[in-house]
Amino acid sequence: MIESFLTYEFLQNAALAGIMIGFVSPLLGVFIVVRRLSLIADALSHITLTGIAASLLVEKKVDAIQEWNPVYMGMAFSVIGAVLIEKLRKVYKHYEELAIPIILSGGIGVGVILISLAEGFNTDLFSYLFGSVTAVSRTNMFTVLVITIAVIIVVTLFYKELFVLSFDEDHASISGVNGKLVHFIFIVLVALVIASAMQIVGILLVSALMTLPVAAALRLSKSFKQTIGLSIFFGEVSVITGLVTSYYLSVPPGGTIVVTAIMILTLAIIYKKVSSQLSLKGETV
Repeated sequence: MIESFLTYEFLQNAALAGIMIGFVSPLLGVFIVVRRLSLIADALSHITLTGIAASLLVEKKVDAIQEWNPVYMGMAFSVIGAVLIEKLRKVYKHYEELAIPIILSGGIGVGVILISLAEGFNTDLFSYLFGSVTAVSRTNMFTVLVITIAVIIVVTLFYKELFVLSFDEDHASISGVNGKLVHFIFIVLVALVIASAMQIVGILLVSALMTLPVAAALRLSKSFKQTIGLSIFFGEVSVITGLVTSYYLSVPPGGTIVVTAIMILTLAIIYKKVSSQLSLKGETV
């Protein structure tokens, strides 16, 4: 594995991009889960699929376009989807959660039509659905790097605002926090991370990388910052283990990454349950 990593550029790209995705996905995922917006990742991933399908259709129908990178159109559609979700949340003020299934359903519907017009699935689309080690180019890796840097800067600068907004939006508004601007920037970053992560994890599984490590961390952590730290740690373990397993089994990395994350979550739940029972026995004695 090490020798292959040093020899093949696509493995280097996949590993480096995977490590960055394993960092930023759970980082943003903590704020998403705490705000009970876990399904937003699913909605944006399906919108990203629509963008990918649209890009592949255009590339197929227009002969002049041969070097079109579907990732960028996927990102554009994902960002548009994020903006539409915010608009719909304002329309349905008392039923804000409706915005997510509306966009999710729309993404699936339009995506299916575009896939049909493109004459069904092909190898490229399959790799975007479930992830592919060979699909990550050097350009894509640098794109992930730019997005990672942007996420770190935004979370560092607006950590207090994001923290307050996650637990109490009314208090944040009273405190003078520009909730609309901060949330808009945050949701756009989520859209970009989801679109950039699809080549490693796959569109259909990318939301799992944002939620499963956080779910495991919530069972073990005792503070918000500890939740962030454990989420990132579990995310990195899932990605690295998943990529290595994918390489040896010759299967899409998305599945192995998600299965690893589920195993970590299962162990966290068992550990918490056993430790709670032991502490109760200790108190009884």
